[in-house]
Amino acid sequence: MIAPVHEDENGREGPRYTLAGTGDGHVWGVCAEVEGLFGEPDRETYELSGWVPEAAGVPAWVGSRVWLVPEDDALDAWLLEDAESSGQLPGTDGLLLTGLDDYEGPPEKYRGRVRVHDGHRWWGSCREFTHVLSSEQPPSLVLRGLAPSDRLRAALVKGTRRALDLEEAALEIRDAQGEPLTDRLLRATVSGWRPSSQGADLIDLELDGGRLFTPVPEYARPVWERWFAGLPDAVHAWAGLDTRRRGAWHDLVRERGCRRTHHDRPAGHTYELDGRHITDEPALYLALGEAVNGPGGYFGGCLAALRECLGGTFGYTAPATLLWRDAATAHEHLSHALTPDGRPYDLFAAVLDTLSERGMAVTLA
Repeated sequence: MIAPVHEDENGREGPRYTLAGTGDGHVWGVCAEVEGLFGEPDRETYELSGWVPEAAGVPAWVGSRVWLVPEDDALDAWLLEDAESSGQLPGTDGLLLTGLDDYEGPPEKYRGRVRVHDGHRWWGSCREFTHVLSSEQPPSLVLRGLAPSDRLRAALVKGTRRALDLEEAALEIRDAQGEPLTDRLLRATVSGWRPSSQGADLIDLELDGGRLFTPVPEYARPVWERWFAGLPDAVHAWAGLDTRRRGAWHDLVRERGCRRTHHDRPAGHTYELDGRHITDEPALYLALGEAVNGPGGYFGGCLAALRECLGGTFGYTAPATLLWRDAATAHEHLSHALTPDGRPYDLFAAVLDTLSERGMAVTLA
């Protein structure tokens, strides 16, 4: 059963959402509108007591990727995405830091000293690190105008707690052209439903997404709405965005790119990279992706992913040539970087080495 395609006030088609089980892949229903997709993710909060700055001024961390490096050499550094800090806590020597943990998060019960950097410079250190427990409620989603499957209808009629627990599911998202864009995982538990005003036999289904579901941050909404319309038709559509919105743009580039079959060009092809806007790491991989695969194209998002793409099936066949125009911009902005554990390295040089090792001869212009 397929729901009508949603159109906005200008008659343009919108995205289409499918709620599907992750176990056997069955479809619970299809709709054209989801409420609650965007919101504030469940952020973790840390207090860094005894904060000693290593750089002048209060760290301007809004939207940054911040690495926390524990004093214990046996422990790995961990990452806070989209980190924010309000600066020094009044009346204390501590700093409050919030963000989205990476998949590993901090070492359990670790309270020792950490140093903090943002991938480019050290900001400071603290004598004690403390995780502040949050009490945020799991987010909910409302799937409006949902065309339910017979299996979902049967579960709603039964109405028991067990029947309404749809277990782990994926909200699969297609753009207005019907092309797969991305998906969001959730622990789907039905918390309510009602007949929908959008059409006969349609329902508005409310789901508790559980801790597994992470809303798309509000700052990324304009990026997603642009991609809902379909693949960009020109390169550098991301150039006017700040770093974290460029990161959100690249997230969709990667997820869409990894869902598609790429046709590798024959060996000997010459690619051209316009490097005018490569002022940060997301821009580097966005420009590389467009050089190889055109507007909205994907070709890696870190050195490991770049090596994988250079191995084939992502639009490239070795040997080939890359003409990198305005390379001085990337050299200026990417030559002084820090690894997660804080060791200095040259990202620009590392990318050139990786391309060369995999048969891409680079000419800097």
